[in-house]
Amino acid sequence: MYNFFMKFYEQLEKLLTQTNHKTKIEEFKDFYQKYKNGECSFEEGYEKKLSEKPSYESFCKVVPPQDVPKRKNLTTKEGQVYLLHAIAHIEYSAIDLALDAAYRFSGLPKQYYDDWLEVADDEVNHFLMLEELLNEVGGHYGEVEVHNALFEAMQRTSHSLLERMAVVPRYLEANGLDATPAILKKLEKLPKSEMLERIIKALHVIVDEEVSHVQKGDRWFSYACEKEGKEKDVYFEIIDRYYPLWLGKKKELNVEARREAGFTCNELKVMAHKEVC
Repeated sequence: MYNFFMKFYEQLEKLLTQTNHKTKIEEFKDFYQKYKNGECSFEEGYEKKLSEKPSYESFCKVVPPQDVPKRKNLTTKEGQVYLLHAIAHIEYSAIDLALDAAYRFSGLPKQYYDDWLEVADDEVNHFLMLEELLNEVGGHYGEVEVHNALFEAMQRTSHSLLERMAVVPRYLEANGLDATPAILKKLEKLPKSEMLERIIKALHVIVDEEVSHVQKGDRWFSYACEKEGKEKDVYFEIIDRYYPLWLGKKKELNVEARREAGFTCNELKVMAHKEVC
């Protein structure tokens, strides 16, 4: 009897470049099951490729962030399509971000790969949950213009584990911990409907699970800091370099979720410009 092991990096590369989103998800589920069963082998010296364009470019029209259609009245089907499509696109982009985190950086503890494939699986499930709702309100993924800001962050941080963990989970995904509750507040003030209730339920699932994603990012950011002999406050230097105006943007922080995800009170004080814990 022969054991046929799936090649880890080769398969991740195929997933990252797969342009059919339904096929991508099916192939990921098969790969992830094999990985959990111990049926994957890590290839030594595998030459990594840098993605030149996002995997969704073949079926989504990519525009600058300021040109993405604004959400309209969320009690209408059109408004719900725009909202669900925008969040589904974030979750779909996050699938590739998690897969690339596992693909891009070699020679790390197995727990690192366990963590990011688990995140990818969560993001797949989030996307499927939103796509189902999107389809039910008469929409489909790919019909509304999208931006590729998350893909660009993935490209720009491909050279450094430290910067990837700072920028993607600890900055971009952590911002979602603040943004989603704000969306929920708006939705909960609207006249009740079955679809709005289902959207609210889905967003609660997402924000709860995203805490663990940021937590994983915090763990591996700390690991990278230790490996490079840097203090954790290098985080602010990195984010200042990538997003120079970030501290000028005032917003309500989800202090409880951010603390659970690993942010210190001192970090939150810097972000909020005041004592928050």
